Amino acid sequence: MSSGSSFGEVLARWKNGDQQALEALMPVAYDELRRVAHNYLQRERPDHTLQSTALVHEAYLRLVDQKSVQVQDRAHFFAVAARLMREILVDHARRRSTRKRGQQYKISLDDAVETPRKEELDLLRLDDCLHELGRVDAQQARIVELRFFAGLSIEETSQVLQISPASVKRYWAAARGWLYREMNRPKQV
Repeated sequence: MSSGSSFGEVLARWKNGDQQALEALMPVAYDELRRVAHNYLQRERPDHTLQSTALVHEAYLRLVDQKSVQVQDRAHFFAVAARLMREILVDHARRRSTRKRGQQYKISLDDAVETPRKEELDLLRLDDCLHELGRVDAQQARIVELRFFAGLSIEETSQVLQISPASVKRYWAAARGWLYREMNRPKQV
């Protein structure tokens, strides 16, 4: 990316179909994407086989394969990348779960659901609960993705979703309560 090109300008070129713009964007975004990947993997089980670099590279490959990119700004770009990383980890957990029936893989949900102590949660169960939350309230599910998985602030989430910070706070609190209840509900067999 040339020194005269801003992150937003390169995103606009990529959004308009310029695949070379994504190639120019990745070196600039790489460190931040590795941070997001590292945060994801810190929540994973200790013997996880994916590493931050591999997760970023897989997310990049999925970004390249996107047919219609609707990225508005820097925060939204990282939200899309974080969502792809979540999908990669869920796919990875599903493949491993299929191979090793009965073994559960845990992540830490920390502040996404307020609990008196740090809880470890099954990534596949969390993904199922987020899909269910998306059916109940898509806005709340999107806020959980942006806040917890992408690590966006209230203000950044507000920009991406084009709603007020107060609304983000309200939806975020409701989503955490809903997830807490659902994650602690006995599994249906």
